[in-house]
Amino acid sequence: MKAQRRGQASLWIGGGVVAVMILVSLLTPLLPFSDPQALRLSEQYARPSWTHPFGLGENGIDLLSQVFWGARLSLGVGLGSVFVSAFVGLFLGSWAGYKRGRWDDILMRLVDLLYAFPGILLVVALAAVLGPSVRNMMIVMIATSWAGYARLMRGVTLSLREREYVHAAEAQGASTWRVLVFHLWPNLWAPLVVQMTFGLGGAIMVESSLSFLGLGAPAGTPSWGQLLNQGREVLTTASHVVIVPGVALALTILGLNLLGDGLRDRFDPKTR
Repeated sequence: MKAQRRGQASLWIGGGVVAVMILVSLLTPLLPFSDPQALRLSEQYARPSWTHPFGLGENGIDLLSQVFWGARLSLGVGLGSVFVSAFVGLFLGSWAGYKRGRWDDILMRLVDLLYAFPGILLVVALAAVLGPSVRNMMIVMIATSWAGYARLMRGVTLSLREREYVHAAEAQGASTWRVLVFHLWPNLWAPLVVQMTFGLGGAIMVESSLSFLGLGAPAGTPSWGQLLNQGREVLTTASHVVIVPGVALALTILGLNLLGDGLRDRFDPKTR
């Protein structure tokens, strides 16, 4: 019972934080923020005030506007890469787990090859080769994250393929696609959604890390990672330049992790 209550609390708190971040990112163009690219050279690194609640950063950019527009970039890149990676992993993992044989062996060797490299090093190396842009950043994130979804979907499919309703569908002459789409995929959504929730937090962290290193969004694009990079040089004299995007990044990832924990407890019958 205590575990169930903790799961409910995590679900509501995490869901609330994530809902606020998504709402903010969607409404940012409609809110009366100042131009995130406007320069105020004479007020560079000014501390928070009534006019600029989050203070000013390098070249006098408004941090409030930059953080809100940066949320759009982080959530957009994160959601886009996670949805594509999850779809690829769902398709390949379920297909390999159901068909077994050669296709299963090929997929697992490819997954093992990707996992043989340290994740962040592989991301940085690919991003450096492709160059800094939002499109290349998403390509890198998809290319390095689909394997986790595929391995999870394969593992769940291996257990589901032996269920009675799958054997009954096969006995009635159902095709492979019909078995996958109508009998296996509906039972794969729960673990997939949980994995996607945790994966979104990781994707946002990767986007911020690449932007921090200058390998993500192009220079001048509002990004939490770029703000953190700007603030590291003035950490002792203008700490708000680091604190503001750092808190936004931490709250977003914390909310996603809490939401993932809550969803996992909700879908796991052992916690009921």
